[in-house]
Amino acid sequence: MKKNTLALAFLAATILAGCATAKPEGELTGSVGELYNNAMDAMQEKRYPQAIHAFEELERQYPYSGWATRGQIMTAYAQMLNEDHDDSIITIERFVRMHPGHKDLAYMYYLAGLNHYYQMADVMRDQSETQKALEAFSEVVNRFPQSPYARDARLKMTLCQDHLAGKEMTVGRYYQTQKMWLPAINRFRSVIQSYQTSSQTPEALYRITESYVALGIDDEAVRAAAILGHNYPGSEWYARAYDLLTERKLAPVGQKESWAKKLAKGVEEIF
Repeated sequence: MKKNTLALAFLAATILAGCATAKPEGELTGSVGELYNNAMDAMQEKRYPQAIHAFEELERQYPYSGWATRGQIMTAYAQMLNEDHDDSIITIERFVRMHPGHKDLAYMYYLAGLNHYYQMADVMRDQSETQKALEAFSEVVNRFPQSPYARDARLKMTLCQDHLAGKEMTVGRYYQTQKMWLPAINRFRSVIQSYQTSSQTPEALYRITESYVALGIDDEAVRAAAILGHNYPGSEWYARAYDLLTERKLAPVGQKESWAKKLAKGVEEIF
């Protein structure tokens, strides 16, 4: 175990040392093709700061060549791989302004999404990067639905939405622990309204049920449980909601499936 720990520590130190490499400076010489090939060689060898420098020199020295445009794209990609996410986003934004109709625009929006995606914080912290990632991936899906990046963008949108819903759930659960039932309900409702396809939705409906029971607002508790049972009949959260209501004599014992189906008609309107 000790050897493994030391090995992991050494690996982490090596990675950090690599990330801390100073950015090269000074003018590079060579033809446009030589600069581009040198930059690509550095990319393949994972010498990202050197690659970035070469691509930037390529653009500076040959600004009107087709290589310069390609170099901009590769600069943004290399910056992302080097975890220079802010720099990569700036490069992407400049590219979009300069080339609004470029054939690789879908890729650049996708790359912007990845930069934000890799900076997403856990649900206990600020989710601004998650929101920005969602917006960038949405741009890919909505504007370039046939692009090769759209499928992965859709998958990552789902993950972003689940992350944002998780943040709302965390805040809502906290309000519950403080017996602040109405603010809690508002948070859980926002999950259902804004992220209804997320994996958090069944729990959100259960928590709404739970909060209305605590407030003594039985009709709303029953409605929330009914829609939960109608849409997620096999969910653990519906089983818990039904048990809670039967304990309070708000639902008939032994009729879990039929009860939800019977009451579910039209209850979606409350959300």
